[in-house]
Amino acid sequence: MGRRRRTGKRNAWQGDRLTQRARDEGHVARSVYKLQEIQKRFQILARGQRVVDLGCTPGSWWRYAADLVGPSGVVVGVDIAPPEVSPGPFLGRSVLEVTPDELTEALGGPAQVVLSDMAPRTTGDTFGDHIRQIELAQRALLLANAVLEPGGALVCKVFDGEEAHAFVVQVRETFDRVKRVRPDAVRRQSREFFVVATGRAL
Repeated sequence: MGRRRRTGKRNAWQGDRLTQRARDEGHVARSVYKLQEIQKRFQILARGQRVVDLGCTPGSWWRYAADLVGPSGVVVGVDIAPPEVSPGPFLGRSVLEVTPDELTEALGGPAQVVLSDMAPRTTGDTFGDHIRQIELAQRALLLANAVLEPGGALVCKVFDGEEAHAFVVQVRETFDRVKRVRPDAVRRQSREFFVVATGRAL
């Protein structure tokens, strides 16, 4: 009797080696590998930093960043939904509502890094999803410009599309160095990339 082939969603999940690897290594989501690659290339995070993680749920970026900044640093998470892990102060608010003053108070001072892996709940409408995601990216940029100290950095997810270039140009207005990065851990069918911006201008 032959071995039964597994099909459907379960098989698709099992075929995602990074999802399985994340579970094996104790991460709450495979997205941690995106930030790990960005960190390896750009050395954004360091000991003792104050960091904001916008859209922190389920918590994989948050915990990874907290491990790197160590006990002398702090990472503040912001999300509507509660995360699976909470390695620092958590603001259970929409990023569209949270204020720069709230973030600075929770951090204990200005930030050195703002992280944003935010995405809307996708609908299958490629253009509509792109526009909604760009709105979140613009909010991340606004908050970053308000809370980052000079020289600070922003890592921000973007869904590629007709408004993406204009957003990157907007980031370049307030940061010295801006790169478009597509980590290897991004799913092949995804249109996402990340803007890595360093050297927040005075």
